[in-house]
Amino acid sequence: MTEFLVIVESPAKAKTIERYLGKKYKVKASMGHVIDLPRSQMGVDVTENFKPKYITIRGKGPVLKELKTAAKKAKKVFLAADPDREGEAIAWHLAQSLGVDIGSECRVVFNEITKDAIKDSFKQPRPINMDLVDAQQARRVLDRLVGYNISPLLWKKVKKGLSAGRVQSVAVRLIIDREKEIQAFVPEEYWTIEGDFLKGSNQFSAGFYSLAGQEKTELKSEADVQRVLKEMDGNKFKVISVTKRERKRNPAPPFTTSSLQQEAARKLNFRAKKTMMLAQQLYEGIELGSEGTVGLITYMRTDSTRISEVAQTEAANYIKSAYGENFLKNEQRKEKKQTNAQDAHEAVRPTSSFRDPNSLKEFLSRDQLRLYKLIWERFLASQMAQAVMDTMSVDLQNGNTIFRATGSKIKFPGFMKLYVEGSDDQVDEINKMLPDLNEGDEVFQKDIEPKQHFTQPPPRYTEARLVKTLEELGIGRPSTYAPTLDTIQKRGYVALDNKRFVPTELGEIVHEVMVEFFPEIIDVEFTARLEKGLDYVEDGEMPWIKLIDSFYKEFETHLKIAEEEMEKIEIKDEPAGEDCENCGSPMVFKMGRYGKFMACSNFPDCRNTKPIVKEIGVTCPSCKEGTIIERKSKKKRIFYGCSRYPECEFISWDKPLPRNCPKCDGLLVEKKLKKGVQVQCVNCDYKEEPQS
Repeated sequence: MTEFLVIVESPAKAKTIERYLGKKYKVKASMGHVIDLPRSQMGVDVTENFKPKYITIRGKGPVLKELKTAAKKAKKVFLAADPDREGEAIAWHLAQSLGVDIGSECRVVFNEITKDAIKDSFKQPRPINMDLVDAQQARRVLDRLVGYNISPLLWKKVKKGLSAGRVQSVAVRLIIDREKEIQAFVPEEYWTIEGDFLKGSNQFSAGFYSLAGQEKTELKSEADVQRVLKEMDGNKFKVISVTKRERKRNPAPPFTTSSLQQEAARKLNFRAKKTMMLAQQLYEGIELGSEGTVGLITYMRTDSTRISEVAQTEAANYIKSAYGENFLKNEQRKEKKQTNAQDAHEAVRPTSSFRDPNSLKEFLSRDQLRLYKLIWERFLASQMAQAVMDTMSVDLQNGNTIFRATGSKIKFPGFMKLYVEGSDDQVDEINKMLPDLNEGDEVFQKDIEPKQHFTQPPPRYTEARLVKTLEELGIGRPSTYAPTLDTIQKRGYVALDNKRFVPTELGEIVHEVMVEFFPEIIDVEFTARLEKGLDYVEDGEMPWIKLIDSFYKEFETHLKIAEEEMEKIEIKDEPAGEDCENCGSPMVFKMGRYGKFMACSNFPDCRNTKPIVKEIGVTCPSCKEGTIIERKSKKKRIFYGCSRYPECEFISWDKPLPRNCPKCDGLLVEKKLKKGVQVQCVNCDYKEEPQS
């Protein structure tokens, strides 16, 4: 007879944990949920206090049967699903199915899959936390009430295959609202005056700051610029002010789910879904040769930046040995806690600071290694000393004009020796130092250049920006961000254009319906309050049925009005302006999972489809007959090829230009750089200055 049966969610974890626990323990996997609400119906009885109807998930019967058999042979059963609300609900369903007393010490949780963490967790088992279960149950019921009531209405009145959800509807609203801001934006003109100056043989840059005796002077027109230039006399400038400061910079805190998704998007170009898939693999364990399977990071669904004392001590030991004692943090830092953070468990960090990325190269895939390196560096940097910067600000005066130059250099790198957080926006340059300047010095103007600018509209959301905004607004939780972004794209509500979200026509139509009939579902504050309510349920401060009831009363009213008053919306196909080559019927534009495409209007009798061809106005340099068109690879990467393919096989990853190289008359292309593009020739060494 098996003494102890342990049930986890995944087979990968099961093997590792069984090895750590020894012969007395048998570890099996439930493969996630075994019991859930039925997919074919709502599964919630609104007349009986929203009682959920749970069934065994289709295909999970054999798994559940195997677990029941194993449970009968064991003296005690431990339920070790993931350490979050969903994991608690899985443990609760398993307990009910296997006849385990939920009040007994049957629940085991661990934040990392390491030998010490696993053994420690089995020393302190606990009963199933029904407040956590209720919070997860409330979320599932809320989502069912919204999705299974509104979605059929959308199918009937708009188009089959549509869906509505609490978090996804708000995400679509944010994207549409941002698009409206962009369309309504009126650019405003402004000017800058930049100059190059010389102190001896040292050159540096400064920009016009103000007229003497005034605060910073704005230049709104060319006339303003001319007035400033008239105030200048000759090319001599006098240094009238020198300010030197020492500035300290703190490292970013360790990763939460949200910040991990944002930084992986910025630095690794990973989609949120990919980041979470790779993080799951690193958490569950990787085969490390003779070490066996080892969990490399802590649990990746968290909104906390908290770090255990054991992890802090180990990090300090690594930093001391690798970088020296002066790189250890010597001050207590107060981490900012999100007001809506649950703080259930630690930040995302490596399970061992001494397992550096270089030691794992032979065991991890390229993308696994890149994500692990990001997590490892971010965590170690968070435990390192502040960076110290020497900054310098200098005011130069000529006549009645004042120009200002700023510079900085790293005095002590601290955490920056290992890692610097990325940014969605331009950041100030570091290590751009000015020459030695003192009050009373004279410098000489080498060049002055006025530049016209226009204010820019707010940027469209990238995945990283949208996740950050949802988190700041209190919409959704760590586990919901990636699936939400995936869903709104799969439904065709939004599309990615140059890695930025744009709403589709379908998305705008569905949004308008939601605004008219279900304003509370897309209301940001209302949705955030619901999330807060779920937190109250988790903390035992509110019964879950009370939360659902307070939502459903108003929702039911809106639902009845929508069923009676919502008119059918016909989405007409847009003519493509050409005929089908198979049957002669007009071709139309349709919206698919991956964006617009052309299809025959005679569907289903004719099923001809083809991609939309985007010409770039360049004649094929190879065959001289076809034109270059934009195409997409199977991995959705843009490339350029001849319209006469397969007769002509010319392709280029870089965008060809309609002008030839002035040096050799060859093909010019736009080469993408990390920041901006550079025009260069494919035949010779001709290059133009990079442009941002």
